Amino acid sequence: MPVAGEDTGGTGPVVWQTGSVPAADPTTAAPTSVDRIVVHGGDPLSGRVRVGGAKNSALKLMAATLLAPGVHELVRVPRITDVELMAEVLRSMGARVRWRDPDASLDDDRVLEIDMPATITPVAPYELVERFRASIVVLGPLLARCGEARVALPGGDDFGPRPIDMHLRGLAALGAEFDTSHGYVEGRAPNLVGSRVLLEFPSVGATENIVMAAVRAKGTTTIDNAAREPEIADLCGMLNKMGARIEGAGSSTIVIEGVDELGPVRHRVVPDRIEAATYLAAVGMAGGEIVVADARLDHMDLLCQKLGEMGMRISADPDGLWAMANRRLRAVDCSTLPYPGIATDYKPLIVTLLSTAEGVGIVTENLFAGRFRYVDELRRMGADIRTEAHHAVVRGVERLSGAPVRAHDIRAGAALVVAGLGAEGETVVADAHHVDRGYEDLVGKLAALGARVERA
Repeated sequence: MPVAGEDTGGTGPVVWQTGSVPAADPTTAAPTSVDRIVVHGGDPLSGRVRVGGAKNSALKLMAATLLAPGVHELVRVPRITDVELMAEVLRSMGARVRWRDPDASLDDDRVLEIDMPATITPVAPYELVERFRASIVVLGPLLARCGEARVALPGGDDFGPRPIDMHLRGLAALGAEFDTSHGYVEGRAPNLVGSRVLLEFPSVGATENIVMAAVRAKGTTTIDNAAREPEIADLCGMLNKMGARIEGAGSSTIVIEGVDELGPVRHRVVPDRIEAATYLAAVGMAGGEIVVADARLDHMDLLCQKLGEMGMRISADPDGLWAMANRRLRAVDCSTLPYPGIATDYKPLIVTLLSTAEGVGIVTENLFAGRFRYVDELRRMGADIRTEAHHAVVRGVERLSGAPVRAHDIRAGAALVVAGLGAEGETVVADAHHVDRGYEDLVGKLAALGARVERA
C-alpha cells in the first residue's frame, strides 16, 4: 500500500524568482465550477498517513526570516496556498523564495529557502494580505528590522471578527506608534524598548507579533497571559537559534531579552496537529485502523482524551499516533478553549463525529463568533444539529446521506470531506480551494488509506 504523504520526488527544484508566478499556481487561479472534492462513503480506512509541517507555524516562521538578512532554510513546510501567499508577501518586500527538493544527506523533506536581502521594503500590499489573516504577523518583525511598517488589514476565513487591537496595544507598549486608514496599518518604531505586556486574552497572533518585535528591542520584555500553543514554542525555538534570548515559550509568561542582531538558520517545522486531528476524525467517521506518522500526542492530549471518551482507541506509536474505531461512537460535550484546551480548529471535526454518534452532544464555541456556518451543510447530509448563540446541540443519527455541500473555510471544508467518508452515497464538496489553503494533498492522503475520494 502506498504511504500517504510521502514525497515521491520530482523533476528537480522549482525556483520562483521575485515577481514571477507559475501559470498553474493555485494562489492566483480563480475557483472554477470543477473546484470540488467527491467522496464515496462506506469504506473503512487502513494504513499509514504522514502529517506535514504545521501551517500555523510555517507562516510565522516565514515572517520571522524578515528579522535577519541571509539564507534561511525551513524544512517540512507544507506546500499549500497560504504558504504560497506568504512567499509572495516576502517577495514583494525583496526576498528571494524557492522550493528545494529533499536533501537525502540531511532529511527526507523538501526545503523552503528564503534569501532575505540586507535591505527590504517594509510594506505588505493589500492584494496579497487581504487573502489570508496570518499575514498580520509581518508587522512585528518589520518594526523590529526597519523601524517602520505599512501592512494592509488582513483577510482570511470568514467566521466572525478577529480584531488586531491586542497586536497594536502590545507593540505600542514597546514604543511603536500606529495610524490606521484606507485599509492599512502604518507603524513607526525607531527605538523599541522592552516592557511588560499583559494580554487580556492569550491571542496567538498577538503573542507572535510581540515576541518578534521584542527580540530586537532594548532591554527585557515580559509577556503575561501569553499564548501557549506548540506553534509559539516552535517560533521561539527558531528565534533562539537565530540568536534571540527567549525563555518561557509554551508557558503563560514569556521573557525576551533584546539582542542587537540575528542571523539566518535552518529549522524544521513542528508537525501539524490540526492535520493529524483530521485523520483521527476520518477514521472515527469511516471506521478502521491507521497510524498517523509524526503526530505528537503531547500536542493533542485533550483532543485524544475526548475522542477516547467517544469510543475511539488512540495511543502513542513509535511513528506517531495509532488510532482505531470499530463501532459507533458515543456523544460527548466539549468546549473550545485556548491551548491546551480543545482548539477551535478541531470543532468542525468534533461536530461531524457527533452527527453520527449515539446520544446528544453539546459543543460550545468560546473563541470565535459565527463559526457554525458549516452546520447547514451537515444538515443537508441529514445531520440533526441545532445552534443557539455559541452552542451547537448535536443529536446523532445512524448515518449521514451523501449530498452536494459547500466549504466555507479551511477546517469546515476538511470536516465535510470527513463527513462524506461516513455517509451513504456520494458527497460533493464545492469550493474545495479553501481546503487547499491548509492541507497539502488531503485527497491523495485519504485515498492512500483506502478512501474513495477524488478531486473533480
